[in-house]
Amino acid sequence: MNLLSTDLSILWPALIAGILVAISHVPLGQQVLARGIVFIDLAIAQVAGLGVIAAASFGLPIEGWGAQAAAGAAALAGALLLTWTERRRPEIQEALIGILFILASTAQILVLANDPHGGENLKDLLAGQILWVSGAQLFRTAVLTAVFALVWFLWRERIGRVGFYVLFALVVTASVQLVGVYLVFTTLIVPAVATYRYAARWQLTLGYALAIGSYLAGLAASVVTDLPSSAVIVWMMAVLGLLVHLGWSVRPSSGPQGAN
Repeated sequence: MNLLSTDLSILWPALIAGILVAISHVPLGQQVLARGIVFIDLAIAQVAGLGVIAAASFGLPIEGWGAQAAAGAAALAGALLLTWTERRRPEIQEALIGILFILASTAQILVLANDPHGGENLKDLLAGQILWVSGAQLFRTAVLTAVFALVWFLWRERIGRVGFYVLFALVVTASVQLVGVYLVFTTLIVPAVATYRYAARWQLTLGYALAIGSYLAGLAASVVTDLPSSAVIVWMMAVLGLLVHLGWSVRPSSGPQGAN
């Protein structure tokens, strides 16, 4: 398929969705890596997904504000639970995050067990439908991303542990519905891992360039190859992330730098 002949009304919204996810998830990923709670994204994403599935089971439209509120409430509950466990049992926080992930994942299966379209709904939640994002979804996510950027870049040092988990939950809630669990996790972790050895002042810039470039190249490659967009973007980000990470080794300076 010729990329130039592809309907840009599909590609542009998908790219905008990727940029919105990158704006929030790249800096959050650096913080997650620094805190040593890498799998929190998967856990909160699955809890948010459970909220969407529960809302749909009650007849609410998946793309509506009702489902958004249900997903946000579920993710917020999960985030507050992890805030409490981090304070009470910090030595096993990563294990508790893994348990929450498994419980949320299996709860989704149980809720969808009697739904004839359950398997397809679960697949969409995990892999996402980035090529079919709606204008309403983009608007909601853009508003939330603007709020995130304002809070994160102006008041990050003042929000504390609870504020971090709450902000994380709200952002992930929107992102999961926009691009799916796989892309949410990849955008959070790959740029952070790829750039953590660079000087701190370069990490955010390189992370943004890697994430946005991966969405752009992945979407183009998926159109040319006619392969699923989400999977192609995940692999594109992994490959480009590896190149960025290896690029550090040819720099004249050496030694890991602190994360932002």
